[in-house]
Amino acid sequence: MSDGPTPEIEAHKEQAAEAAAIRRRWITLGEALGVVAVIISALTLWNNYADRTAQRADKQHDEQAADAKAATLALKASTVRGGKALSLSPVKGDQVIQGQNIAFPTPLDVRSVETAGDARIDSAWFGDRLKKARTDARMGEKTRGDARLPVAITTRYLVDGAPHSDVAIYDIGYVLDGKMFGGATIRLRGLSLVEHVSEDDARRKIDARWKAISSVK
Repeated sequence: MSDGPTPEIEAHKEQAAEAAAIRRRWITLGEALGVVAVIISALTLWNNYADRTAQRADKQHDEQAADAKAATLALKASTVRGGKALSLSPVKGDQVIQGQNIAFPTPLDVRSVETAGDARIDSAWFGDRLKKARTDARMGEKTRGDARLPVAITTRYLVDGAPHSDVAIYDIGYVLDGKMFGGATIRLRGLSLVEHVSEDDARRKIDARWKAISSVK
């Protein structure tokens, strides 16, 4: 009688070992799938975060661009009443003027003018003073082409209901019709943007510009 294991026992052991190996393989595969699932989940979370971050950055950029666009104001003018006045309006149609302050060079000795809603420049505000300032500066009785009068215009306006403000130096284009001492008439021709400035610099800028213009004979 043999003391060794019977064939049945050996077969049972082999089956048990094979089953254990299969279980280990399944456990290893399950662990691997779990790791893959964690990686996929982490990547999904990162992609979602990156997308949200990019969307916020795009939105912030668009808002900043919109604010910059809204804060940039340029005025255009059309002559009315045969050149006695200029009617002002924004170049951009989505900007609505609420009011303005127009300041003139100090040598003209003209108070600044406030307008509300009806944006305009009227030669009656400064015409006589301009002619006197031209005489004092010995600028002559005639203009060669369009003469220029610098003004500082502070504009309060709306864009999509939001209030904004702009301060800029403009040149009023004008001509003199007739003789200075025979009652020359100031006829306005148009408006051109010189530069945007701070409110504190506006007076100094228009005075310096008038000095430069009036010194050219």
